[in-house]
Amino acid sequence: MKALILTADGFEDRELFYPLHRLMEEDVTITVASLKRGKIRGKHGYELDVDLAIDEVDPVEYDILLLPGGKAPERVRLEENALKITRYFFHENLPVAAICHGPQILISAGVLEGRQATCYATIRDDLKLAGARYEDHEVVVDGNLVTSRSPDDLYAFCRELVKMIKK
Repeated sequence: MKALILTADGFEDRELFYPLHRLMEEDVTITVASLKRGKIRGKHGYELDVDLAIDEVDPVEYDILLLPGGKAPERVRLEENALKITRYFFHENLPVAAICHGPQILISAGVLEGRQATCYATIRDDLKLAGARYEDHEVVVDGNLVTSRSPDDLYAFCRELVKMIKK
């Protein structure tokens, strides 16, 4: 099984590394894609090597999409290929996990109409305007979609993500 993480500089370190390591524990192969190859830095200073530029990604090669939060989603959502990748995962009904500000990418991709989801409180109105039914819970699962609000919800977020990939 292979997971794709879409992120950029300013990612929330815990929201990237905790699910990354949790998926690795399940023998999932991880690919990190960003705006360009090289290193990216999280908002708390941790660095991560990027495997591919977003424009190099072929979503057919992946089984899971992970969208961590922080400031990175603001940048990633501006990349048309990131939105196409996101739409592909929804079209194929593959697992998508987004936490904190990660749902900003889902909003820009136009995939939330009629879906139940949660997010960081400051973007909840954006989520609602995108047609989602916002729920203020630590984790919300709706079909292939898992969402959470913040780093405080990481345990529940990863628990539900792992349940989803074991189906």
